Amino acid sequence: MDLPALLDRCTMIAAEAGAAIMKVYATDFVVRHKEDDSPLTQADVAAHRIIADALGKLEPRLPCLSEEGAHLPFAERSQWRRYWLVDPLDGTREFVKRNGEFTVNIALIVDDRPVLGVIYAPVTKALYCAVRGQGSWRTQAGVRAALHTRTVPAEPSLLVSKSHRSDELDALLAHAPPHVENHRGSSLKFCLIAAGEADLYPRTGATCEWDTAAGQCIVEQAGGAVLSLSDWSPLRYNQKESLINPSFVAVGDPRFGWREYLHAGT
Repeated sequence: MDLPALLDRCTMIAAEAGAAIMKVYATDFVVRHKEDDSPLTQADVAAHRIIADALGKLEPRLPCLSEEGAHLPFAERSQWRRYWLVDPLDGTREFVKRNGEFTVNIALIVDDRPVLGVIYAPVTKALYCAVRGQGSWRTQAGVRAALHTRTVPAEPSLLVSKSHRSDELDALLAHAPPHVENHRGSSLKFCLIAAGEADLYPRTGATCEWDTAAGQCIVEQAGGAVLSLSDWSPLRYNQKESLINPSFVAVGDPRFGWREYLHAGT
């Protein structure tokens, strides 16, 4: 597959979805709730339709698994070697709060791993991208810059979700070295790790596979890793009926002893 060519088109699709999201953002939009009590707006639906339609035309042979689309049983999904994995509006809670920290996520999965990732932040118009073997970069205001994770400094920066915190997470962080804690919404946390602006993003609450795939690709290609907390292996996709991820960490410097710190006392 010509991944760079696919990436170019995916960035345009993400920006188009982002423009549709911003049109809704400027209105007194209605918030509904899904069966799991997560919020849903017209922006989620509009972005899904744009992305699913465009990806279907771009690569008609590739299935598309989207948060707002139909979720096929694993018996069918298990046959997929390549497919799109999409969150049309990641951070709907942040969208509803109008704090600007929401994104469009598009990933291409090949053999259970993300090989292409796009994260677009509609409010700032920052575009984060990665292709396996070719690195990660950010484009904003017409300026493109390569992304690289950093060596952990004396006082590392830890990222915590703005809308999802738990006792389990607090217990985990109690074992972290002295650090600065920052709060961000959506997949922007992965982008900050990839850009060398933060060092660790631990997540113990439930996330879905479309929440992490694009971010994982961007972090990995910038020199970091996204790892399951249970066995410290890279997250993999489409391995089971459930689309819920295990608890995980995104780390900028895989050589640092995060595993020893976080598993202390367990």
